[in-house]
Amino acid sequence: MLLPFIILLPLIGSLVPVLARGARRTRIALLTALLPAAALAITGWLGVQVLNGEILHFELPWVPKMGLALAFRFDGLSLLFTLLILGIGLLVIVYARYYLDAKDSMPRFYGFLMLFMTSMLGIVTSDNLMLLWFFWELTSVSSFLLISFWTWSSSARKGARMAFAVTGAGGLCLLASLMLMGHIVGSFSLDTVLHSGETLRQSPLYPLVLVLLLLGAFTKSAQFPFQFWLPHAMSAPTPVSAYLHSATMVKAGIFLLIRLFPVMGDTDGWYYIITLTGLITMFYGAYMAMVQYDLKGLLAYSTISHLGLITMLLGLDTRLSTLAAVFHVINHAIFKASLFMAVGIVDHECGTRDSRRLGGLRRYMPYTAALATVAGASMAGVPLLNGFISKEMFLTETLQIQSLGGLSWLIPALATLGSALSVAYSLRLVVDVFYRGEPRFLPKQPHEAPRPMRLPIEILIILCLAVGMFPSFTVGALLNTAMSVVATDAMSGQSLAVWHGVNLPLMMSVAAMLLGLIIYLLRNILHSSFRRDFLKTDAKLVFEKAVQCSTAFGERVLDRIDSRSLQQYMLAMMTIMLIMATQGLIKMPGLMGPVPLQPIDPFVLAGAIALCIGAIATVNFQRFRLVALICLSITELMVALAFLKFSSPDLALTQLVVAPVTLILMLLTLFFLPQQTPRASSGIRILRDLVLAAAVGTVIASLNFAVLTDHYDSIGKFFTDNAVSGAGGHNVVNVILVDFRGFDTLGEITVLAITALGVLKLLNRMKLFVPTTSAENRPWAPEYFPTIFGSVAQVVLPLALMVAFYFFIRGHNLPGGGFIGGLVAASALIMMYTARGVEWTMRRLRIDFQRLIAVGLLIAWLTSAAPLLFGHNFLTTWFDHFDIPLIGSLEIASALAFDLGVFLTVLGATMMILANLGRLATPYSPAREHRQIDGAKSAKKEMR
Repeated sequence: MLLPFIILLPLIGSLVPVLARGARRTRIALLTALLPAAALAITGWLGVQVLNGEILHFELPWVPKMGLALAFRFDGLSLLFTLLILGIGLLVIVYARYYLDAKDSMPRFYGFLMLFMTSMLGIVTSDNLMLLWFFWELTSVSSFLLISFWTWSSSARKGARMAFAVTGAGGLCLLASLMLMGHIVGSFSLDTVLHSGETLRQSPLYPLVLVLLLLGAFTKSAQFPFQFWLPHAMSAPTPVSAYLHSATMVKAGIFLLIRLFPVMGDTDGWYYIITLTGLITMFYGAYMAMVQYDLKGLLAYSTISHLGLITMLLGLDTRLSTLAAVFHVINHAIFKASLFMAVGIVDHECGTRDSRRLGGLRRYMPYTAALATVAGASMAGVPLLNGFISKEMFLTETLQIQSLGGLSWLIPALATLGSALSVAYSLRLVVDVFYRGEPRFLPKQPHEAPRPMRLPIEILIILCLAVGMFPSFTVGALLNTAMSVVATDAMSGQSLAVWHGVNLPLMMSVAAMLLGLIIYLLRNILHSSFRRDFLKTDAKLVFEKAVQCSTAFGERVLDRIDSRSLQQYMLAMMTIMLIMATQGLIKMPGLMGPVPLQPIDPFVLAGAIALCIGAIATVNFQRFRLVALICLSITELMVALAFLKFSSPDLALTQLVVAPVTLILMLLTLFFLPQQTPRASSGIRILRDLVLAAAVGTVIASLNFAVLTDHYDSIGKFFTDNAVSGAGGHNVVNVILVDFRGFDTLGEITVLAITALGVLKLLNRMKLFVPTTSAENRPWAPEYFPTIFGSVAQVVLPLALMVAFYFFIRGHNLPGGGFIGGLVAASALIMMYTARGVEWTMRRLRIDFQRLIAVGLLIAWLTSAAPLLFGHNFLTTWFDHFDIPLIGSLEIASALAFDLGVFLTVLGATMMILANLGRLATPYSPAREHRQIDGAKSAKKEMR
């Protein structure tokens, strides 16, 4: 099935620029464009089947019981949006090659662009609600990277942060809506949802689902009152603006409304909310576009206006309004992308986008002027261009509205006024820049852009003319196929003709053009009103002020409830736990269950006493940290012996290996802290803590006693019965880790890797004082690395690594595994670091622990995902027995590869943390520091 490659090829394309780093700019652009071009070819191939009425599906189950699957759907609506995303995306790639300066990182730009393209393709082809939401959020992340591409620009960073915050909040609302939707229909499959419209509309949760859905769509598509983020996203490079705000990001919300129209539409809530929101957005955007001096700002607000128009069409309760909305999606993408690119050429070749400094550019840039004129005329709705047809359809549908009774005439009147404003700001864009006045104080001498930079605009202008003159021939079949999954009867009896005779919609179009000309001539009045009413309000500053106020409010609340005392935190937590556990114990009829007690083993009793002594000694000597750490190690040893006693060799091995690693980590940490701490608790507080600890210990012991003396159903039998037959392993513990609960293990090693990278970042370039004397100012031995210790470590290292490999290789059938093997190998390397020092060891080992972590995670994730290629679920284990000469029968399981990923990740993460802690070094004397502190305290007392 070729369908997944439409998404996969652009995703691979996001890696090509990284792999081609250092290559020539043209080659990077060419390599980047190849894979989306291949995806476009596949789209055309599959599009033939879709145009013939087929709906293509592809599904790889992931977690079937939760309804999660890698599922894609390719129908007429998906085909339409996929063609826009890939087609305009390819033109943007070509355009960006000549727009970006030499100082801009082209590989990074193309990588972000391809990631964004992948996320948009995922949205329009997803056949699973959760998968759709995943790609939805990926658009927010990738658009943040694109908008903030010029990281040196404060406006770019703030604009990206604003866009991410607004669309991210909307994404959370969308997640809630989709989860409720899946709960109502009983499935997250989009195919099931699209056939459950009546069930959704009759559900009592429908109003909540609708509101949350519209919040997600409105924030992404910049509908009122969330429209403020879009103009500030114009700080991005023009190729980004041309792509995000014509065919992709802002159309994601529109796509969602169109996609779910058959199941969520046809209700009063849908019609009134969407129509009113679209109408307000259309007028707000049109007015603000009319008074902008920044050309990209003008286009941004015009985008808001046209998005409001499309949203309003989706809310109108008429038969053809949805068709007009889908048609205008195509037309807007074509002329808006061309206009953004034309403005980018003006900015690139003149050095400014300020319309007050531009004028008469037709004499300097005649070819660009001609292209921009045609695109602007299409946006204004001039006949024989694509924008005219969809605008006339819009005006026609407004005449069908009767829901407002005697006031229904207001809808077509307001629609005509909105169209007039569109004509006015189109005239401002074209006439003021290219035909009126002279350029003034330009940073550059204006001239034509290179031909390849104009080529994408030329292609789009040809489409404007072709769709405008021959709509049925160019997009008729595509629209018919798209509407077949949205509104099946929308195209019946409808002709996409340029001329429908002299009728009322045509008169409304003429009136809009004349009124738009008048508004353009009176534009100075609008500018003065804007300066008086709106100029003092900057949405970016308002948003930043809101963020700062929210942060300040959160800090004030935190100051009220946060005591910054670990003792108080533990007191509150333990008290609440004690109350809840005590209530459960009080309700029990008796503590002793039917299971008889086992006789007391003298060795178990001795171990329990040693465990208690170690715990009490740790608390008693807590002021003397090294002594307390030694006492704590006694408890760790006793716990390991307890595991051995109760037949848990894997847990015992893990505990025995974790104990020295933890001990070394604590020693490295305590090395930089005072060797003794002052007594901080009063006698009353110590008594309180003692009573609380005794109470908690009593309650927990009682609960354990009640559980161990009662019968209960254990899940352990399932694991023991299926370990060999289901996973091919006799070591049940390891089988649980790499098979039955493999997803938990995958998440844990991922978190471990992230933690190690966080420690690396935290310790990067940090310098801490390294004590060279004791607290009494006694100098330590000058020999840091004893010769005997170093010699023994070099002998033990290969043996320990051999033992680590042995534990790893036998883990599926005997005690061991990747986690234990990784810790043993880390312990061996730590011993070498301790014996010879960090610098000496690193010069000889030359191990890149970051790369080791990356390789380990990659192996684990690839092993987990490989079963999907063979039609099995995520993390399905394969095993078989093979007869090997001279060795005999040998079992090979895919879990071994997963365990290898665990081994490498654990080894790399452990060593990255410990090695970087050990590298912190700057000598100092604790006694000298104490004298300085005492001197400072004395000085403060004298000042008082």
